[in-house]
Amino acid sequence: MRHLLFKRVWASALSLMLTIATWLSISTPAAASPTTLLHPPLMALFSFSGTRPTNLGVQNGTLAACPDSPNCVNSFSTDAEHKIDPIRFTSSPDKAFADLKQTVQSMPRTKIVTENETYLYAEFASNLMGFVDDVEFYVDKTAAVIHVRSASRLGESDLGVNRQRIEAIRTALNGVA
Repeated sequence: MRHLLFKRVWASALSLMLTIATWLSISTPAAASPTTLLHPPLMALFSFSGTRPTNLGVQNGTLAACPDSPNCVNSFSTDAEHKIDPIRFTSSPDKAFADLKQTVQSMPRTKIVTENETYLYAEFASNLMGFVDDVEFYVDKTAAVIHVRSASRLGESDLGVNRQRIEAIRTALNGVA
């Protein structure tokens, strides 16, 4: 019984740490260096990158569904907790994709992992503890929208960081248009 209680308390504490660290990563200035808060050897001790998911990419014209946890948003979701609007564009699909890529590359602690003419997958790492979020974009040329999925690899809650990130990207792209 004590062991089960200990596991629950530890899981809750870890989830809270993940949430706070992820929240800190979105609220730091864009000019902040990944080493602003910690020296690089110390950062290695606090790197919670998790394992890259195997279900990413466009499958049958959609992005992967969000898990049951609230730390994910997806423009293909229908439930209120995970639903987010796709990013609309009025330029050509090629220009919209180029603007998207430039915007993503300009964000701190971001690594583009995969891209093709209609799909971009990037990893965003938090500043403090190196938590990684997987963020996908799929350009639907016919509908003139960019579908999005942003999900935390670890933890339960993200205090809205994934939603805030997509809205920040939407705002940046609207400023480009």
